[in-house]
Amino acid sequence: MSSYVTKKTQGDTAWFTRDRFGMFIHFGLYSMAARHEWFKTNEKVPETKYDVYFDLFDPDLFDAKEWARRAKAAGMKYAVLTAKHHEGFCLFDSRYTDYKSTNTPFGRDIVKEYAEAFRAEGLRVGLYYSLIDWHHPQFPIDHLHPRRDDADAKEQNEKRDMRVYAQYMRDQVRELLTNYGKIDILWFDFSYSHTPEGVPDYLRGKGKDDWEAEKLIETARSIQPDIVIDNRTEIDQDIWTPEQYQPEDWVRHPETGELVVWETCQTFSGSWGYYRDEMTWKSPEILIRLLVDTVSKGGNLLMNVGPTGRGNFDKRAENALRVYEEWMRLNSRSIYACTKAEPEFVSPRDCRLTQSADGKKLYVHLFSYPSFPFFVMQGIADKVRYAQFLHDGSELLFTAGKCPWFDVGLNDLVLSVPPVKPDVVVPVIELFLK
Repeated sequence: MSSYVTKKTQGDTAWFTRDRFGMFIHFGLYSMAARHEWFKTNEKVPETKYDVYFDLFDPDLFDAKEWARRAKAAGMKYAVLTAKHHEGFCLFDSRYTDYKSTNTPFGRDIVKEYAEAFRAEGLRVGLYYSLIDWHHPQFPIDHLHPRRDDADAKEQNEKRDMRVYAQYMRDQVRELLTNYGKIDILWFDFSYSHTPEGVPDYLRGKGKDDWEAEKLIETARSIQPDIVIDNRTEIDQDIWTPEQYQPEDWVRHPETGELVVWETCQTFSGSWGYYRDEMTWKSPEILIRLLVDTVSKGGNLLMNVGPTGRGNFDKRAENALRVYEEWMRLNSRSIYACTKAEPEFVSPRDCRLTQSADGKKLYVHLFSYPSFPFFVMQGIADKVRYAQFLHDGSELLFTAGKCPWFDVGLNDLVLSVPPVKPDVVVPVIELFLK
């Protein structure tokens, strides 16, 4: 069994650390503009102009069942959908706002269809809920708000009451956790209580006190006690969520030093919402390496898809998902129910190790294929019973401490590998341990 012990969580993270791989879905009115999910504030778009997206929202190609099928085919075990992003538009039929998908020409409850479709495919269901809301009339203007440069921003804020908005959030979270069946993850986003230097006080950032985060979390847990909640309200909960970067090692609690349950969220390209003109799409090698590297450090990967304004995945997203589909179909054993290898196993250069939670199998992911027909792992020959490539189950012969090309230690594992790299983005060696 794995010797790694993480900080105790209130929510049920046992399934989470077993499943390892999920789909993030950013979908909203910004998908129609197709130029970044933050464009409303980046371009300081007023409500009168942004309303055109609401008035014309009609994603006729949206098919939650197709989304779910593609997620499952890619090897993803759970998903997180933006029920409400920073723009304030709700993809669910909330009684507390008219700014929702059921009031658009589309007229449908997207969260309802999503939850039902993903559950039907055996996937766990998560919901993202933005703490920020650039549409709500009681949400105070701050340095991230589209109206931050209005001449009367300070006067506008004097008429806004954050307490009213905090209650609005609790009411909507209650709806989401009451009306849509079991929700496995509640993904809040995000706190920014540290205000940049030079920003006037009336445009200060917001944090846990503004969100009334304790009440918000208490509301969620009172309805669904086992739900997994992230830490972006500024109150430690179940999972830590580094964004768009890979930690150097297993994430630790900054105060106690304990290992924590963590999940990195990443994008196929540079933005979360659909961005038509973006050309920085990740290569197949990078996509697979992100997943492997994350699990090798004890974490989960939440990989994002941004559906188009018509509600479908564009070809670039489909191609990226297909990369995962092809690799996971043959190599998922090195991901599911796996974690960081025990310290006794040292990763060779340009490789990543994962180990099954029961400790019986070690997986060596070859980020760079050996230039010699031999592959050496130090000091573990006496621990290995059998070796094979995972993708095809073909045996790899090995010896202890014997290599005709260079000197090795007496207990070094020397594997014979084919001179030509197998036709796999990242080949995996599966070692059966004694």
